[in-house]
Amino acid sequence: MALHRLTSITMGVPNVAETAAYYADFGLTPDRDGWFTTRDAGRQLRIVHEPNRRLVELCVGVDTADDLASAAARLKRLGVASTFDASTLTAYDQATAVRAVLRVSPRLTQAPVAATVYNGPGRAERTGSRAPGVLRTGRVRPRKLGHAVVGTTDFDATTAFFRDGLGFRPSDYIKDHGAFLRCSTDHHNILVLAAPVTFLHHSSWQVDDIDEVGRGAAAMLEDNPERHVWGLGRHHAGSNFFWYLKDPAGNFSEYYSDMDCVVDDQLWTPEVLEGAKGLFNWGPPPPPSFLAPDDLAALMTGTHSPAT
Repeated sequence: MALHRLTSITMGVPNVAETAAYYADFGLTPDRDGWFTTRDAGRQLRIVHEPNRRLVELCVGVDTADDLASAAARLKRLGVASTFDASTLTAYDQATAVRAVLRVSPRLTQAPVAATVYNGPGRAERTGSRAPGVLRTGRVRPRKLGHAVVGTTDFDATTAFFRDGLGFRPSDYIKDHGAFLRCSTDHHNILVLAAPVTFLHHSSWQVDDIDEVGRGAAAMLEDNPERHVWGLGRHHAGSNFFWYLKDPAGNFSEYYSDMDCVVDDQLWTPEVLEGAKGLFNWGPPPPPSFLAPDDLAALMTGTHSPAT
């Protein structure tokens, strides 16, 4: 696959300082120029000022300059203009105004993390000690950016931009409503959602295991219970464990672990999911505000103010 990873996103919000403080609490490390880093993948989130919350930019790693030329040709067939040189291609999705940047970048290699050892019926693999997950005391810090979810007023056009233009591969679809697309071996790196207005629904961040999902959320909620949105649960599309929280601008952020991995495209068949199966396999039902965030009407009328 010519595309090999989601390298970074730029998030636009009206309240930069407050939102930045939230993502520092979330476990990302502040860097210079408004950037935040993850443990394994470096600078992956930039927060800039925008009147309304939205996904401003999405950057993807590719292997060679030839991959940029191929993407430019595909975009041209869609009627989408792009600019590119030997290292970078830039194009805009007309429906969302998201700036997509493909850049020749090294592939990410993550050092293996030892699998959590679980006891089970007739299987005592951990004896004489407590589970490691209950002994951890360090703060949770995400390993890497997993995906972003963008709402679009032209679902077909935005899906075509990422899939048929940039070269993302389809993993699953939510009937007439969503497209899970990947630019790496992860199940999805962007989810395109049909929506009445353009907005950033959530960003998702990989942690080691289900204990880190729970510990991260518990720490975020200890003094700020209003941050809770939805979790703990397990998705069907992607199979990952999840817990969603809300930042001060109204964007959701997700801790996740155990995402499906697609190494051979020929061995993966996308499903068209319907109903609750498209959202989760088990866990509490999603609140209405997850499906239709509370500020959508304000975003549509241009009267949005930061979430409280």
